[in-house]
Amino acid sequence: MIKFSLVCDKDHGFDGWFSSSQDYETQKKRGLVTCPQCNSPKVDKSLMAPSVSTSRQKESMAVTSVNEAQRAVMAEMKQLRDKVIANSEDVGQKFPEEARKIHYGETEARAIYGEASRDDVESLLDEGVEIVPLPPVPEDAN
Repeated sequence: MIKFSLVCDKDHGFDGWFSSSQDYETQKKRGLVTCPQCNSPKVDKSLMAPSVSTSRQKESMAVTSVNEAQRAVMAEMKQLRDKVIANSEDVGQKFPEEARKIHYGETEARAIYGEASRDDVESLLDEGVEIVPLPPVPEDAN
């Protein structure tokens, strides 16, 4: 994930997390990046200091302190993810194919989840297939 410092046309500053720079550009183009204070879709990246890390810094960044508010958000994300998974069919790597079949009415409409490459996700979004990434939770990385 990449954290961008963003600013809207009314000079409200905020942070946004994206899987890549391309993901930010795609979401911005589709009007999905908006200011949380005024809901303006006129958002741009603000200047950020580059993050240069040494090997010693990398070692120290392996563990992150989490405050209560962050724990609560992570717990809510895990509950949301668990609920989606419990009420959906895992189609694995066939996700792009199954999502298209549902979108074009070739198979029954149902809740599914699975895996898709970045190219597949972009292609599905370009076709108008409504998809949403499942939020990653810390346990996913362990």
